[in-house]
Amino acid sequence: MKKSILIVLFSILIFGCKSKSFTNTKLDNKTERIIKGDWVVANVSFPGSNYIKISSFNLADSKCFIGSTWKFISNNNKGTMTLNDPNCTFSSPITWYINKEGNFVMKILKDYKSKNVTQGYILRVANVTETSFDLIDKINVGGSIKEVTYEYKKQ
Repeated sequence: MKKSILIVLFSILIFGCKSKSFTNTKLDNKTERIIKGDWVVANVSFPGSNYIKISSFNLADSKCFIGSTWKFISNNNKGTMTLNDPNCTFSSPITWYINKEGNFVMKILKDYKSKNVTQGYILRVANVTETSFDLIDKINVGGSIKEVTYEYKKQ
């Protein structure tokens, strides 16, 4: 009898204590369908942008992303991103999804398969319309958290 009680209590502890993940995979399909298609980053803004340089997605200066083109395919959560600035060219396939918490979760694949890429990016989705939306990243600048806003416009 004592063994069965211990087994039940142990089972409750194991299955009852799930941690919440920032990359929740419950999808916001409605928002994903709205942003499917071809987009261009019209602007990148953050407080102190005239004085501070930041590297976006560990790829290039944030200003290099202005004019970049992005393709989002919602039925398989794949796409592409291309930096078009002559001083910082880059192109890569991506995987992405938007979860129920309003987070845009993305992996930049470059020369790898998605399952082999262990790092990605989580940004907040805001101001979604048929012709525009924002992705908002949080960065640490001198111990203070600042928001970087990437403004997307439909092509």
